[in-house]
Amino acid sequence: MPVPTSPRRFRAAIRRYRFPPTGLPDRPAVARALVAAALVGACAAQAVAALSPHVPLLVAATALSLAVEGVLYRWQRGVLTVFAKAHADITVRHVLRDLLLVVGLLRLGEQDRETQYAAIAAGLLVCYALHCAIQAVSVLVRRTRTLPVVTRNIDASALRLSPAPPAVLRRPGHRLLVLGLPATAGLAATAATDDTRFAAAGVVLSLALALAGLAALLPRLLPGRRPAGEQEVLDWFDAWLAEYRPTVGLYFSGGSASAYQAGMWLEPLARLDARPVIVLRERFMVSRIPPTDIPIVCLPKVPTLMRLEHSTLQVLIHPSNSGKTSQVLRIPTIKHAFVNHGESDKLSSCNPYAKAYDEVWVAGPAARERYALAEVGVEDKDVVEIGRPQLDAVLPCAGPPAGRRTTVLYAPTWEGWDGEPGNTSVVAAGENLVRALLADPDVRLLYRPHPLTGSVDPRAGAADRRIRELIRAANRSGSGPRPGRSEELAFRAQELDRLTTDGFDDDADQVERMLRQSAPEPGRAEAVARATAAWEEAYWASLPEGEHQVVTEARPSLYACFDVTDLLISDVSSVITDFLASGKPYAVANTGGLSEQTFRAAFPTVAAATVLTPDAAGVPALLESVRHPEKDELSKARAELKLRLLGPAEPASQERFEAAVRALCSAALGHRGRRQRPQPALPGQRQGGAPTLEVPVGHSG
Repeated sequence: MPVPTSPRRFRAAIRRYRFPPTGLPDRPAVARALVAAALVGACAAQAVAALSPHVPLLVAATALSLAVEGVLYRWQRGVLTVFAKAHADITVRHVLRDLLLVVGLLRLGEQDRETQYAAIAAGLLVCYALHCAIQAVSVLVRRTRTLPVVTRNIDASALRLSPAPPAVLRRPGHRLLVLGLPATAGLAATAATDDTRFAAAGVVLSLALALAGLAALLPRLLPGRRPAGEQEVLDWFDAWLAEYRPTVGLYFSGGSASAYQAGMWLEPLARLDARPVIVLRERFMVSRIPPTDIPIVCLPKVPTLMRLEHSTLQVLIHPSNSGKTSQVLRIPTIKHAFVNHGESDKLSSCNPYAKAYDEVWVAGPAARERYALAEVGVEDKDVVEIGRPQLDAVLPCAGPPAGRRTTVLYAPTWEGWDGEPGNTSVVAAGENLVRALLADPDVRLLYRPHPLTGSVDPRAGAADRRIRELIRAANRSGSGPRPGRSEELAFRAQELDRLTTDGFDDDADQVERMLRQSAPEPGRAEAVARATAAWEEAYWASLPEGEHQVVTEARPSLYACFDVTDLLISDVSSVITDFLASGKPYAVANTGGLSEQTFRAAFPTVAAATVLTPDAAGVPALLESVRHPEKDELSKARAELKLRLLGPAEPASQERFEAAVRALCSAALGHRGRRQRPQPALPGQRQGGAPTLEVPVGHSG
């Protein structure tokens, strides 16, 4: 959203909230617009009431504005951003609210009321001065708690870590609402009763709260109460690297919605016979990485990142490309392998940036051919086939869905940065596919949209919401009784949460999280794996027979959905490549306007798929082939394509992954050894003196 720097742009931003670009109803946007309009209307009504003066309207408008402020901070943070960009942040709004109350009080009585309210006005000014002082101290405290290295699963108690200050003291908006509420309420009560004692008591209480907040923050600036300084933290980090001696790491940088890309490589990395580490660049990403026992270090600044050059780290694997990847590639003592977060026929699976890595690790021969045909600078000798270690645990096909409902997983991808209409089927075919599936009474639908759906094209987000509503409507009319397993599911969820969470709320800052997310207890990873399997079993058992599901949470995982699925419908994406590990039928929606022949030729991963048109006319025949394997004409093609895309079943992908890691580690050690050998003197250098520059004849210096 553009920054509204004028009333005209501010109104335009509100209109965009009210009417999305698609022109379709958007309930969340309408709610945001209504709340924003309520706050603006309350402020205008308060101004009219103060100038009239009109006591009931003044009190009612004040109460309404305070209530709307609470709603904004609890449920509508996006509207607060719009107001702040329009230079109407919480401080401006709160000062205006109190000022209008004072104006109203002054206009209600005789001329001598100015002297009567002088002390109260002075008290208000002191309250706002204390608010500014608390804000300044809060900023200083935050700076002392912003460490150059953020960790997880590492014992960092030597850095004098401590719990975070109360959230109300760290957030200016919340703080001003809480500290200023007694004064505002007292002024409103005085306006209603004409008794100045209410205003005086409110101001005094606000002053007391502000002084208490300042007294709580100031001691945190004392040397003994602050966490370790920058140099002390860096020295500690160097010592940890020397003690832990990491050999293999995963490097990741990206937005919060892309954390799943790193998450899919955590288990293969943890199973290596090595000392793994996860290297991040964004502070917020530390808490976004899924549960793991692997040590995590976040190195936001390039100079701190460069300290890895002198560590024992030999190999970094990269599941994605980002602007900050080029920074770590500058470290000459580390070898880098691009593993990607999934493989498909999309152009992103053969990005020219891949040539920057020492090696590109792919699943099977098809990816090797893809790079060769793309001619993006990746040499064939640098491509290593390792399979997909994540898929070793995917269950193979156990036969047709005899005697039960057919479970269909619809997992479309997102619209992509380029906005090509064929990227996602959600816009052109999603609703038709879902309607066709819901029309079959023997189908159970699992709908798992991509996390980034709607982030580029608002039409995709609108279509996603309509699909969810179709599923909810179908469940209201046809969902059966629950099997009575909800208690077991709740118990399993509680056990899993106990193992994977650390007991702090969202208000904890990075230092507090480092304190509580210390070195894990031995055996926690195995316990989490067992608890996850038990939760997944309880989850599927707790669902009513035939109830359709919208799966958007981290649990159940995509691969857990694979295991209970009889048929996948997706787009050209890595999902279909991964699903081939199960050997089950799959279909791909053709929404790019290509003929089926051209579509299959353009995307080799579609070779063993049923191609569906946007009108979903082929869904009934597709379901028939799933229920009757003798009608499935693509089973042999799926087996052949699986071999091309994922490589052979033996040795297992995890073994091939480990072999690739060992080979690249050996190359890194060899390169490091050659760098440490004494180098011969360069021509033109003299021992024991200053170097001389020899200029060849015929050249000028």
